[in-house]
Amino acid sequence: MTAEKKACAQSLVERGIDIASACKLADLSRASYYRPERDWRKQDAAVIDAINDELKRSPQAGFWKCYGRIRHKGYPFNQKRVYRVYCQIGLNLKRRVKRVLPKRIVQPLVVVAQANHQWALDFMHDSLYCGKRFRTLNILDEGTRECLAIEIDTSLPAERVVRTLEQLKVERGLPTQLRVDNGPELISVRLTDWCEENDIKLVYIQPGKSQQNGFVERFNGSFRREFLNAYLFESLTQVREMAWFWRVDYNEERTHESLGDLPPSAYRTKLESSSLEMSH
Repeated sequence: MTAEKKACAQSLVERGIDIASACKLADLSRASYYRPERDWRKQDAAVIDAINDELKRSPQAGFWKCYGRIRHKGYPFNQKRVYRVYCQIGLNLKRRVKRVLPKRIVQPLVVVAQANHQWALDFMHDSLYCGKRFRTLNILDEGTRECLAIEIDTSLPAERVVRTLEQLKVERGLPTQLRVDNGPELISVRLTDWCEENDIKLVYIQPGKSQQNGFVERFNGSFRREFLNAYLFESLTQVREMAWFWRVDYNEERTHESLGDLPPSAYRTKLESSSLEMSH
């Protein structure tokens, strides 16, 4: 705004009006008229670089998220300065930008015979008898093929994904890696921040390459055939109860050829026993 007023005053001076009168007409102080112009982009280059660096990591982050990350990294910029620069580069305006995913590198589908090394997450959907749709979040331990959780609700945002993972953290600890696709819940700032806090590596598959998440996809096929397509559900409570019993049977009773004809829970016990024997 001050730059516009100064330009207006200068234009009036060029037309023959004295500086005092031009400043009065432009509602500009004479001190501002004589003050040399400074390029704020050069003066605040460090702040701009810091903001842009955070937006590369989290493109949808707002001001407070950027400022929190900047302060956490030890930059000395105060809140007012960061917000001024944030507004000057237009980031306070509503952004309608199509999200461009980072290039996903092909990750080999290698299984480590160890519990809690890598979990796989995926979503499925179905509907009740009345037509009301619901979603399921399936979490699988790739090393033991155990189904760790089947979370069911009409909506499962990123916050719900994190809450489910927090429950598993209490029950059995956390994995080293999470293999996920590029769904909006799984590329969200909320999940990526939580994984960073818990020192978990997110392994993203390439878009459209569901075979790169083959273990959970195979589980989804069994879950679809044996559970979702096999029953008519009247309520979400009924789905949750029946899914719990189905998951227990899957983990405790169902044998897998790839696990030496053992059910997943027995296979995990075998792995843990082998690890103890090797440590002794």
